[in-house]
Amino acid sequence: MGVTIDDIKKLKELTGIGLTDAKKALVDAEGDFDKALEAMRKKGITKAEKKGDRETREGLIESYVHSGRIGVVVEVNCETDFVARLPEFKEFAHQIAMQIAAMSPVYPTIEDVPSDVYEAKKQELLASDALKSKPADMAEKIVEGQLKKHFAEQVLAEQAFVLDDSMTVGERIKEQIAKSGENIRVSQFKRIELGVTE
Repeated sequence: MGVTIDDIKKLKELTGIGLTDAKKALVDAEGDFDKALEAMRKKGITKAEKKGDRETREGLIESYVHSGRIGVVVEVNCETDFVARLPEFKEFAHQIAMQIAAMSPVYPTIEDVPSDVYEAKKQELLASDALKSKPADMAEKIVEGQLKKHFAEQVLAEQAFVLDDSMTVGERIKEQIAKSGENIRVSQFKRIELGVTE
C-alpha cells in the first residue's frame, strides 16, 4: 500500500501531530491508515499521561439541551486561555456534554467516587454468598473486577464514548490532551432531566 498526501493530512488532523510524523507513521505502517492511527493514538496517550498532573485553571463551561427534556452543564478545564478559546476545545466540551446527557454519569473520574461509597460497595460485594467459599486473595481479585464494572457505568471517564464506542471517555480525553498539548480535565457537571428530581 502506498502513502498518499490525503492520508497524511487526515492522520495529522485526527491526531494533532506534524506532517513529517504523520508521514513517518504511515510509512512505518506500510500505508495501512488504521494501523498508523492506532500507533499514533497509543503514542499520544502515553504523552498525555505525562501531562496528567499539570494544573488546569482555564477552560470553559459548556451546555447542551437534548429535545428540551435533558439539560447538561459541564466544566471542562485546560491549562491556558489560548486552548480554551480554540473551536476544537469547545467542540470537545460539547461532546462531553452530549455524553453526560446520554449516559447520565454520577462522577467525573474513579478518584471522585467518595471513599465511603466505594468501600460500602466493596464490603457488599465481599459479603456475597458466591465469594464465601473462595480464598481471601481470590475473592479480593473478583471483587476488584466487580467494582470496576459497577463504577464503569457511573464514572464518566470509564464509560464507553457514545460517538466512538471503541474507546472510553477517559481515552477520548487523553486523545484531546495529546492534540492540544495541555492537560485537560472534566471537573464538574450537572444533568437535569424533565420531571426527574434527585
